Amino acid sequence: MNPVIITTENASDAVGLVVAEETRLNGKRAFRKGHRITADDLATLAALDGPVHAVKLEPGDVHEDDAAITLANLIAGTGIEIRPPVQSRANLYSAGRGLLRVDSDAVIELNLLPGIAIFTTIDRLPVSEGHNVAGAKITPVAVQQAVLDQARALAESLDHPIVTIKPFVHHTVGVLATEGLSDKIRDRFEASVRRKLDWYGSDVLRFAYLHDDPEAVASTMRGMLADGADLILTAGGNTIDPFDPTIRALPEIDARVVRLGAPAHPGSMFWYGATNDDIPIVNLASCSMYSQSTVADLVLPWVMAGEQVSDRDLASIGYGGLLDRDMKWRFPPYDEDDVEG
Repeated sequence: MNPVIITTENASDAVGLVVAEETRLNGKRAFRKGHRITADDLATLAALDGPVHAVKLEPGDVHEDDAAITLANLIAGTGIEIRPPVQSRANLYSAGRGLLRVDSDAVIELNLLPGIAIFTTIDRLPVSEGHNVAGAKITPVAVQQAVLDQARALAESLDHPIVTIKPFVHHTVGVLATEGLSDKIRDRFEASVRRKLDWYGSDVLRFAYLHDDPEAVASTMRGMLADGADLILTAGGNTIDPFDPTIRALPEIDARVVRLGAPAHPGSMFWYGATNDDIPIVNLASCSMYSQSTVADLVLPWVMAGEQVSDRDLASIGYGGLLDRDMKWRFPPYDEDDVEG
């Protein structure tokens, strides 16, 4: 890639050169950075008041637009739509609703290559169709093919895509509450739960309202599992109470607590469990029963995408676990269908 300064004297020889800076004429953009000069541009070049910085691509150089598309295809997995470059950047969009997965270590390794710029939103973000999840470009106007070959080798060395959307999986959900709720509160609670599950494309098997009786809770959960529930949501309870009926009921249905308490605020009273055959049991602490911005709403997208949730996964919530209003963008937009309608 050789630098060239285009002036009125050599403008006629500029066809094929690549503009290295935005160029303006009469206050308007004449050429964007990365523009490849054609014969149609010669009159504009002649009208410019000053010189234009450009480069001549040599064998082995790849133009920024072509490099951006190559990089986008290297990092994109399933559920991703790649759009043509805009200002030398190829953007990746979600092709449908699901859970974004990003290999952040791979993104860092790619960005250590000269001229490479891969940028994404955060891993495990619930996204809807058309959500811009990543971008790919190079910082100069061209890059050596050898650099792109290194990027390809890195991407192909992995056993998973660098950026992918895992679609949500349909679940049949049993919901039980051990917290005394009036009819009015029950209606509000059920509407909130249905709205959330509808967003994931899942259905409620049934709601059950119980007293603080571990045997009744165990019997109810056992019945829900027998009737096809592959996810159970439990509302109410108290994680610090050694007599909490739902936690005490878990051994009776061959289930366990994966993590008791969450490193987050609000929502530290959240707990997560699973049966021995890995059917998840997600607790909706009192603050989770109506709000859509709680720890449970960070974990539900993982569950709904069919991921196995470990204690380490839940411990990782602590990084970014201060769930104040500025964190709203991290949560599923449960009301978006209402807004669109």
